[in-house]
Amino acid sequence: MDFPLFHLDYAGNRMLIAFIAVVHVIVNHPMAVGAMPLVTLMEWWGWRRGDVRWDELARRILFACFIITTTVGALTGVGIWLSASLANPYAIGSLIRVFFWGWFTEWIIFCLEVGFILFYFLTWKTWSGKRKLMHIRIGLALSIFSWLTMAIIVAILGFMMDTGAWLENPSLIDGVLNPIYLPQLAFRTPFAMALAGLFALFLIFFFTKNNRKLRHRAVRFVSLWTLAWTPIYLLGAWWYWKSIPPNMIDNIPVALATQAFESWHTLVAWFIVFAVTVIVLVALWGVLTPKHLPRVALIVPMILCVILVGYFERVREFIRKPYVIEKYMYANGILVQDYPLLARDGVLQHASYTPVREITEENKIEAGRAMFVIACTRCHTVEGLNGVVDKLSSRFGNEPWPHEAVKNFLAKMHNSLTFMPPVPGTEKELDALTAYMLMLQTKPEHLRGAQDIGVDVPVDAAQDSTKPKEEQNVWQAMIAELQSP
Repeated sequence: MDFPLFHLDYAGNRMLIAFIAVVHVIVNHPMAVGAMPLVTLMEWWGWRRGDVRWDELARRILFACFIITTTVGALTGVGIWLSASLANPYAIGSLIRVFFWGWFTEWIIFCLEVGFILFYFLTWKTWSGKRKLMHIRIGLALSIFSWLTMAIIVAILGFMMDTGAWLENPSLIDGVLNPIYLPQLAFRTPFAMALAGLFALFLIFFFTKNNRKLRHRAVRFVSLWTLAWTPIYLLGAWWYWKSIPPNMIDNIPVALATQAFESWHTLVAWFIVFAVTVIVLVALWGVLTPKHLPRVALIVPMILCVILVGYFERVREFIRKPYVIEKYMYANGILVQDYPLLARDGVLQHASYTPVREITEENKIEAGRAMFVIACTRCHTVEGLNGVVDKLSSRFGNEPWPHEAVKNFLAKMHNSLTFMPPVPGTEKELDALTAYMLMLQTKPEHLRGAQDIGVDVPVDAAQDSTKPKEEQNVWQAMIAELQSP
């Protein structure tokens, strides 16, 4: 409530973050965390056998990873920060405070990682002969630093799902050593290694068109790498699953298939099993008879892995609801401990940017809109993706929605829809929110965010009689500037 709120009323804020984050993980896991040790191993194997063609294949795979990670990977990494800061500044601010030294360390490691990959790639052809072994060691160092960046970020992701002992003892160590950290790391590490194998198979399709013998050897090598990591990431997945709190397990059907298709969640789960099975069978085929493996089969596992990564990230993000930080902050960005205060005083009384403080019959719709912006727009739109008009229409039909029924639903929905946070504020604010939603049924509007219309600074901020006149004039000038087109 202390920041102007960014809002996209068609795609929605969470879709913005989801798209950027999924692309980043698809790039980071296979091409940075997993591919660096695989390429280093391939380089060592080529050096040991004295095979120049093998060494060149490893270099070309590194080149693809180098280009994609330093462009798409870097941009989406920054994009996650930007989009998260816009969509939920309260959450990202809390995570920066809790993990300040973790972020600081990760940034140093990331800078070293970038330096290592630049050095590793640019010296590939010049560090040959007696210097080749030293070059391989550079690749090993790059592999370690690539993994360390993920290891730190995974601690923060785990903390958001289960804060563990941190609520009782808010220290960095308790935040890092949350109950989900090690299980998630035990899954993501081998999973990234296996994904790197699938990505390498995909590249081998293009890099070995004119050399069938090299392709068969490379397919067998990379398939064996992928198979070797498969049982490890399956065990990690089991451990990860067992560590997820029971209340989050209850959200999985909706997470897998959305609320509209919740009954299909079993079918989606079977598709995931099917996709993993196909990937394992292709890798097994590549180990046993690479000569008979069609080239097109090298592409299918990569397509399936993109789908699986996207689904995994969606499920992980969704099941922690109604929280963005478990038991500490709700998905709307409001602290759990602040709810009693807001129920007593009201949300609008404590909001820094709102056109309304006191609710009257004349400004009820405007107050309801302000409540919707503060309490709902982190996840919902008006008529776009996850739009409230569609949600209420599916529940109450197309006839005029009854005011009391909608109000009672909003007040109690978190009891049945466990992924929804409670509506904060007073009874009058709930009534105003209800009135605004009823208006949307007959007069739908495109809700614009602060990035389009600026911000509303309450008049009382500029007319506080306890402030010196000069300070009041400064406030009034700031308001005029903010409200100007």
